[in-house]
Amino acid sequence: MHRVGKWLGGGRSNANASTRSLDSLEESQNLETALRAVELVLNDDIAGAEKGLADGNSPFHKLSKGTLAFVKAALGVEQDVMKEASETLAEAEASAYSSYQRAQYDTRVFNSNIYEKGSEFALCQAEAQMMSAVVGVLNESLTESIKGFYKLRKAYMTLESLVQMEATYMKARGVKSLAGSRAESTTSLQSVPSVRSSQLNLLNNDPASGSIARDLSAKPAHPSALRTAAAIDSGSEDDSEDEFHDAEVIHEKNSVTEGYTGHVGRDETVDEMTDLDRKIEQMNVSHHTDQLHTEGVVMPTPATTPATLSQDTDPEIFSNSLDVFIHSGTNLMFGMLSLMISIIPPAFSKLLSIIGFRGDRVRGIKMLWQASKFKNINGGMASLILFGWYNGLIGFCDIISDANPVDPDHIEGYPAHRLQGLLAQMRSSYPESRLWLVEEARMRASERRLDEALEILARTGKSQLRQIQALHMFEKSLCAMNAHRYQLCATSFIACVDLNAWSRGLYYYIAASAHLSLYRHDKSLTKDEAQKHAQAAEEYFRIAPTKVGKKKMMGRQLPFDGFVVRKIAKWDDRATRFNCSFIDAIGVSPLEEMILLWNGYKKMDETRLQESLNILDWSEASPRWKDEDVDEQAILALLRGVIFRHLGRYEESKEILQRQVLARNPVDLKGQNKDDWVAPTGHHEMAVNFWMQRTGYASNHEVKTTSNQHSKAATVDLTQDAKLVQDCKSHLEKAKNWEKYELDARLGLKITAALGAVRGWEQKHGTVAR
Repeated sequence: MHRVGKWLGGGRSNANASTRSLDSLEESQNLETALRAVELVLNDDIAGAEKGLADGNSPFHKLSKGTLAFVKAALGVEQDVMKEASETLAEAEASAYSSYQRAQYDTRVFNSNIYEKGSEFALCQAEAQMMSAVVGVLNESLTESIKGFYKLRKAYMTLESLVQMEATYMKARGVKSLAGSRAESTTSLQSVPSVRSSQLNLLNNDPASGSIARDLSAKPAHPSALRTAAAIDSGSEDDSEDEFHDAEVIHEKNSVTEGYTGHVGRDETVDEMTDLDRKIEQMNVSHHTDQLHTEGVVMPTPATTPATLSQDTDPEIFSNSLDVFIHSGTNLMFGMLSLMISIIPPAFSKLLSIIGFRGDRVRGIKMLWQASKFKNINGGMASLILFGWYNGLIGFCDIISDANPVDPDHIEGYPAHRLQGLLAQMRSSYPESRLWLVEEARMRASERRLDEALEILARTGKSQLRQIQALHMFEKSLCAMNAHRYQLCATSFIACVDLNAWSRGLYYYIAASAHLSLYRHDKSLTKDEAQKHAQAAEEYFRIAPTKVGKKKMMGRQLPFDGFVVRKIAKWDDRATRFNCSFIDAIGVSPLEEMILLWNGYKKMDETRLQESLNILDWSEASPRWKDEDVDEQAILALLRGVIFRHLGRYEESKEILQRQVLARNPVDLKGQNKDDWVAPTGHHEMAVNFWMQRTGYASNHEVKTTSNQHSKAATVDLTQDAKLVQDCKSHLEKAKNWEKYELDARLGLKITAALGAVRGWEQKHGTVAR
C-alpha cells in the first residue's frame, strides 16, 4: 500500500472490508439508522443505543460505536474504558478509510453538490482520529499522548479541506439569489453531476492498493483535495518508517489547500462560512421555536434562538442527510480542535510543534455554535462542548474576553441568554438525560446561585451510564464545598470514590478537609461530636496518599496527586516541630485552599464570601500565627486577596497580594514540603485585579454587595484602560515564565486563557494600547 494510504488509514488497513459497490441510497440509510441509534446516548438510553448499533457494519455504525465508547471514556477518564474506546475508534478509522478508497472509483456512490466524492467517509475518519487523539492525551502513556497529537494533525488537514469545499461552493454560487439557487439544487440521493464537479470532484490519480484497485478499472484524473490536505503537512519529516512520520509530500500545488499557512487562522474562509451560517440561520427558526413552545419549554427571544437544521431542511443549502452530516460533523470537529489547541497550557506548549498549527478560540466557538443547531449526535456533542467551555473552563478562568452584544454569535464573555436557550433545546430533545441536569446546575452555580444548583443536583433518579452518575456526584460535591455545606461535601466526595477511579486520593483529601472544617468551625457540635470529625479527618487524610500515584496523564503525575502527598508530609513535619497532634498541626484551611484551586469563590455570593473571610480570621487568631511558616502566611494572604477581589475591593486585594505574597523572597516559598505555587498564583491574581479595574468592567462582573459604588454609566477611558491591561499583561507574563512549580499545568490553563483575552483587547484597541 502506498504511504499516503498509510497516512490516511492511520497505519492500519481493513483486510476484511467488503469490496462490493457503495449504493448511495443504502449509504444514506446506514447513516440515518446509525445516527438515530447513537443519538440515544444523549437521552441516557445507553442500552437502546448499543442495541441499535449492534448489527450494523457500515463506517457510520462503527463510528457511532466509537462515539459511544468515547463519551464513556471522556466522562469517566478510566483506563479500561479508554482502552476500549481506542480499539473501537481504531476499527472505525480503518473502516472509514477503506470506504473512502472505494468511493473514489465507484460510479454508484453518493455525489454531493458541496463536497468531494467520499467526503462523508473522510469525515468519519477525521472524527475517529479526533476522538482517538483526545483519548490518547488523557491516557497515562506519553507515547500514546504523542500519537494523539499526530492524529490531531491528520484530522486537521481533512477538516480544513472540507471547510474549504464549503467556502468554494459559496463562491461558485456567486451573487445568485436564494430563490434562483433553489431551482438548481439537487434533491435526489442518487449520483448526479454536481454544478461544481470541476472544482470539487478532484480524485486521486494514484491507484488504490490491494483488491480494490484490481477490481475497479476506472481511474480518476486529478488528485483528491482530501488526500492532498492529509499529506501536505509532512514535508519536513524524513522518510523513515517511523510510527508517526509516515507520509510523503504529494501534489503541493492544489486549488483547495495551497493557501494553507500552517495554523488555524481566520481568513476569507471564515467570511464565506459566515455567509453560509447566515443563510442557515434563516431556516426553520420559527418552526423550531413553535415546537419548543408547544412542548412547554421557555425559549429566549428569536434574536438569540439557535436554529435547528433538521433532515427536511430546504435543499438550497444541503440536498440530503449526508450533506447535513458532513457539515455538522465538520463544524463539530474543527470547532473542537481549534478550541482545544487554543487552551493548551504553557507546560505542554512543546507538543504544539507536533501539530504544526495554533488554535483559534473565536473560530472554534463559532463553529461549535453552528454545529449545535443540528438535531443529531453532532449537535448534541457540540452542545456538550459548549457547556463544558462556558460552565467549565470559563467558569474556571478569571480573565476572559469581554462580552460583545453586537456580535450576532455571542461568542465572547459568558452568553447566558443563548446558553439558556441551548439548554432548553437539549432538555426538550432529551428529557430523560441527567447530563443536562448537571449542566443546568453548573449554570446556576456560575450565577452564584449555589443553593439552587444543589436543589437541582438533589433530584432523584439514576443514569444508565455510570460515568454520568460520577459527573453528577462530582458536581454535587463541588457545589457543596463552595457552599460551605461540610457534611454534604464530605459524604459526596466519598461517594465519588466508588463511582470513579480517576482521582481517589483527591476525593479522600477533600472529604477529610470538610471534616476538619466541621471540627474547627461548627459551633453547634458537642466536644465529642467535634472529636469524631477530627478522627474522620485524620483517617481520610491518611488514606489519601495511598490512593495516588497510579494514574498519569501524558506521562505525568496528575497535578493533585503530588499535591496531596506533599501536604500530608508537610503536616507530619509540622506536628513534630510544634509538638502537637496531626490534626492540630494543619495550618490555613485546606478546604478554602481547595475552593481557590477549583475557583469556587467565583460561585459564591456575598454571604458565603464573608463566611470564607471569617474562616481565614480563625487561622490568623491562632496563638501560633505569629510564628507561622512563611508559606502558610502567604497562602492566607492569597486567599484573602482573591476574596477581596470578588467583593470588588480591588485596591485592598492588590495591597495584600503585593505586601504579603509578591514582596516576599521567592526562595522563602520554595523547598521541601513548601507551597511553591503561591507566588506565581499571586502574580496571576494581581493580573486579574488590573483586568477587572478597567472602566465599566467591575460593575458588570463582580458580586453585588452593599459596598459597590460603581457608576452604571461609567465613561470609558481607553488610555487608563490600556495602562491597566499592560499591568495585567506584565503579571501574566511573570506567571507564565515562572520556573517549574507544583500545579503549573493547572494555573497554566488560566494563564493561556488570560493572555488570549489580553491579545483580543489589544487587537481591538491597538492604537491606544501602543
